[in-house]
Amino acid sequence: MMNRRLIGTIISDAMQQTAVVLVERVKLHPRYHKQYSVRTKFKAHNPENQFHTGDLVEIAETRPLSRHKRWIVVRKIEAGIGNKESGAVPQEDAV
Repeated sequence: MMNRRLIGTIISDAMQQTAVVLVERVKLHPRYHKQYSVRTKFKAHNPENQFHTGDLVEIAETRPLSRHKRWIVVRKIEAGIGNKESGAVPQEDAV
C-alpha cells in the first residue's frame, strides 16, 4: 500500500479521536488548460485529541480504522489562530 501524505487544515475536532481535515489542491483541466481548485474533506484519526480546529497538519493514509476513517494525523505544521495551546487568542479592543 502506498503511504500517501497530504497537507490540510482541521475544520472540525468535535468527534472523539477524529478530526475533519480540508485539503485544497489545484488541478489543470485537460482540454481547456485552466487551473481550478478542488477541496476534499477527509476524516482522520486524532489520537489523544492533540490537534485542534485551525491547525495546519499533515495526514497519512493507513489501514481502515472505521467506516469512514482511512487517514491518521501525523504532525502539526502550524498552529491555528485561537488555538488553546498557542495562547494567542485575538481580543477585541474595548471602546
